[in-house]
Amino acid sequence: MTALGSPFEGRSIWFLTGSQDLYGEETLQQVAEQSGSVAAVLDEAEEIPVSIAWKPVLKDRDSIRRAALEANADPRCLGVIVWMHTFSPAKMWISGLTALDKPLLHLHTQAEAALPWSEIDMDFMNLNQAAHGDREFAYIASRTSIRRTTVVGHASDPRVRQKVGTWTRAAAGWDELRNLRLCRFGDNMRNVAVTEGDKTEAEIALGSSVNTWAVNDLVDRIAAVKDSEVEELLAEYDAAYDTAEELRPSGARRESLAYAARQEAGMRSFLTEGGFTAFTTNFEDLGGLRQLPGLAVQRLMADGYGFGAEGDWKTALLVRAAKVMGYGLPGGASLMEDYTYEMTPGKEKILGAHMLEICPSLTTSVPRLEIHPLGIGDREDPVRLVFDTDPGPGLVVAMSDMRERFRLTANVVDVVPPDAPLPNLPVARAVWEPRPDFATSAECWLTAGAAHHTVMTTAVGIEAFEMLAEIAGIELAVIDQDTTSRGFAQQLRWNAAYHRLAQGL
Repeated sequence: MTALGSPFEGRSIWFLTGSQDLYGEETLQQVAEQSGSVAAVLDEAEEIPVSIAWKPVLKDRDSIRRAALEANADPRCLGVIVWMHTFSPAKMWISGLTALDKPLLHLHTQAEAALPWSEIDMDFMNLNQAAHGDREFAYIASRTSIRRTTVVGHASDPRVRQKVGTWTRAAAGWDELRNLRLCRFGDNMRNVAVTEGDKTEAEIALGSSVNTWAVNDLVDRIAAVKDSEVEELLAEYDAAYDTAEELRPSGARRESLAYAARQEAGMRSFLTEGGFTAFTTNFEDLGGLRQLPGLAVQRLMADGYGFGAEGDWKTALLVRAAKVMGYGLPGGASLMEDYTYEMTPGKEKILGAHMLEICPSLTTSVPRLEIHPLGIGDREDPVRLVFDTDPGPGLVVAMSDMRERFRLTANVVDVVPPDAPLPNLPVARAVWEPRPDFATSAECWLTAGAAHHTVMTTAVGIEAFEMLAEIAGIELAVIDQDTTSRGFAQQLRWNAAYHRLAQGL
């Protein structure tokens, strides 16, 4: 993700420590030193992609509320970690917690992992009492219905650092959604239900701005691209990909590749100027475009842009969120679509692809740059990158508009090689085995009304999306190795009741 830059650069998580004035200045100085040490351990952890900014110990209602408001006002702050080093009477936290508008992680820890058994006296006990200080805090957070993630363990434990790091990535994904601007080039595909949705509710619930620009506004921008820009991109393509002979400098169809380069330059310019980090296209609404954008979309996604096909802005939001959460990790994220099945008993798999637009971040191989007819869209043959997604663990997630709320449905999968070569399928694709098994997965997916468009990510797992859903307060239905059809259906019923009640009147 180069064009959009790192979502973590210059960002931080605030580390807030709770105590009270009861213990005296000497004890409070120890609290400050020890909490600073815990924050430093987290700050040095490779698993956590942003800095951990330690803040002075909070001892009263006013300072707690002030810290919350300052965190809200600081655009560099992605969220806050809180820890009750000693006993911090939780009524002091009500005003601050109810004012806080940033993601919250409650770290249930203590200064040292091991107890010095032979040295423990009452001074030690008064200083090291997070065991019940954090319980006091958790009570008031629960009573006030504060959404939070709880992580338990010492800061030096790799499992703790990994969980904090995952939450940090989820917080960054939420920050992106709250500030995201999405450009729809034209409308969504006609008569398709799942690509529709309430864009106003998306801005209310998620913060994302979703608006439409005419395709021919993009056409004008593409026409204005300088020939020198096209030549620079062509040279980049030649160096980066295994290019088909007909698209090489002396090839018969080089001009088609030049137009694809012009599309990329024009789209990139349009998105950059508008401050957009996600976009959609639609083969039914191409205006004066000569090709359905394929290569351009693939390369923009590889640079970190979210994308949804056929005007599917909800999937574009998910792709961008997954790009942010997975930044710097092995693997990638892309628009994906369930296309067809291998249903031989014992060999069941899903073959996913799209017409052109699968992101090359899903492979470490060198994609092949090809041109082929596309029997849809009524335009010139489009250029595209062709590859197989790398095998390994993955996740597919869909967003559905369920009228009064958005539902995320996530399936943990294992990406596998195709059973045989696919010489007649000239598009990028992925093959996966869904957990817990094909039949249960598909039945649950259909029961949830989950979309056929998804984000596939091989960089972050289900835990990141669980944390993102908790932060955002939106429904998440998970299909994994422990899922049963009966239990999943019951979960959806309870989810529906909860989310409707949680909205109030």
